[in-house]
Amino acid sequence: MARRRLNDQQKARIAGIQEKRRQDAAARAEDALSTAGDGQQQDGRVVVRHGRSLLIRDTNGNTVHAMFRANLGDVVCGDSVVWQPTANGEGVVVAVQPRHTALSRPGFGGQEKTIAANITQLVVVLASQPEPTGYLLDQYLVAAERIKVGGLVCLNKADLLDDAGRTRFRAAFSHYEDIGYPVIEISAKTEHGLDPLQQRLRGHTSILVGQSGVGKSSLINALIPRQDIAEGRLSDATGLGRHTTSAATLYPLDSGGELIDSPGVRSFRLSQLDRRELERGFREFLP
Repeated sequence: MARRRLNDQQKARIAGIQEKRRQDAAARAEDALSTAGDGQQQDGRVVVRHGRSLLIRDTNGNTVHAMFRANLGDVVCGDSVVWQPTANGEGVVVAVQPRHTALSRPGFGGQEKTIAANITQLVVVLASQPEPTGYLLDQYLVAAERIKVGGLVCLNKADLLDDAGRTRFRAAFSHYEDIGYPVIEISAKTEHGLDPLQQRLRGHTSILVGQSGVGKSSLINALIPRQDIAEGRLSDATGLGRHTTSAATLYPLDSGGELIDSPGVRSFRLSQLDRRELERGFREFLP
């Protein structure tokens, strides 16, 4: 059945509701910042951000809704922060710790847009359909080399391949194993290969990347069955609805380590690199 199209009046009403929610969220932000008291400063980690609203995880593993002051600059998923409790039971971020790593891509106007901070591993998810390209995979892996984090390649939807197809698929990416990138064959549907994947994720802060249709969402659900909890908490706190699902979100893994789901990173292109930077991004060129 075709989806019913909205008329102009309905579109205007929806836009009005969203604008009212944004105004309410802005008012709550100012209220939170004005009520920041002299509570003890604490360390925390940014789980997800939407606008000026953050969900942070404290050192005890509890999540707290917090705002951050505009003079702190950009705050992203994975940032280590210092925050203070407010009188209303929420928090205000007062400082951002130096980042060990930051994954970014060109934004509007050519400016670098930081996607996530303090990651240690970039996990590229591929599948037989849509047909993957070495060009896209190379861009992801060059980005990993550029910020000096590990790269891991996951061949998803293995359950859809027969023996001949699996052999061809693995052969197409054997070169990456030869130069040191682990390649794991998995199926989010049947959970084939999830144990070795979890072993590779243990002890790392990993970010999942991959083009649309490779089954990244299914993989997230298999690894983190209750992954909607953080999104829902921020949605409830901001009143802006579940469109926060497009924001990068940090989850602890039961098997150890952390995983960042970044639904917005379905395509990727590098910012301008000079020849030397580009050569350093390809392990094949290293002495």
